[in-house]
Amino acid sequence: MDFSWLSDPFYQAYLWEGFVNTLWLLLVSAVGGLLLAVAVALARLRGPRPLAWLAWAFTTVIRGTPLLVQLFFFYYGVGRLLEGVPGIRDSVFWPLLRDPFFFGALTFILSVGAYAGEVIRGAMQSVPRGELEAGRAFGLSGFQVLYRLWLPRAIQLCLPTLTGEMILLLKSVPLVSTIALMDLLQAANIIRDETFLVYEPLLLIAGIYLATTIVLTLLLRLVELNFPGMRPTRRRWLPLR
Repeated sequence: MDFSWLSDPFYQAYLWEGFVNTLWLLLVSAVGGLLLAVAVALARLRGPRPLAWLAWAFTTVIRGTPLLVQLFFFYYGVGRLLEGVPGIRDSVFWPLLRDPFFFGALTFILSVGAYAGEVIRGAMQSVPRGELEAGRAFGLSGFQVLYRLWLPRAIQLCLPTLTGEMILLLKSVPLVSTIALMDLLQAANIIRDETFLVYEPLLLIAGIYLATTIVLTLLLRLVELNFPGMRPTRRRWLPLR
């Protein structure tokens, strides 16, 4: 094994840029995807029928097609289509619309929104009706019952599943290397091409992804343990099982 190339600042810059882009994609996609997931779940449960059908069609299409196909569709399809729209190239949005990071984040946000939306919808349906009726009996409005009782209770029920979705999102990020976005896999490919080393760059980024997954899992585990209602009293950290 030859890891002497790690001392080269040129390759270090590639790896650092790839790592930062990976974390940014994870953060933006997770936040945007979860917000979209809540909207999808509410549309399915409480929206007017046309909106509910639209949300159902969205989740069906996103969950029924490969993520890589969606990524290619937005970057090579929608992206190229926008290039031909008059005025787009001269608008302030063009630097964003030609950036592969934008299309990568958009694809992951839609994916998380579809999958997590169904998870949250199922969790909201699992909340006992008596708890919601108790909130109304205390004089809470419909909106207050939603954001103070129903939605927090549903998130509490599905937190372990959402944790799994975030781990899957992290492991989906390397797909953006196919659209010329510098992530860890793209950095490893560049290093492989220039050093003619096959295994070392891949083993390095595999270790980075493993370490990132462990840290992310521990952080989400802490969120689960400290989420209101998950434990009657605060307990010491428990090892993963």
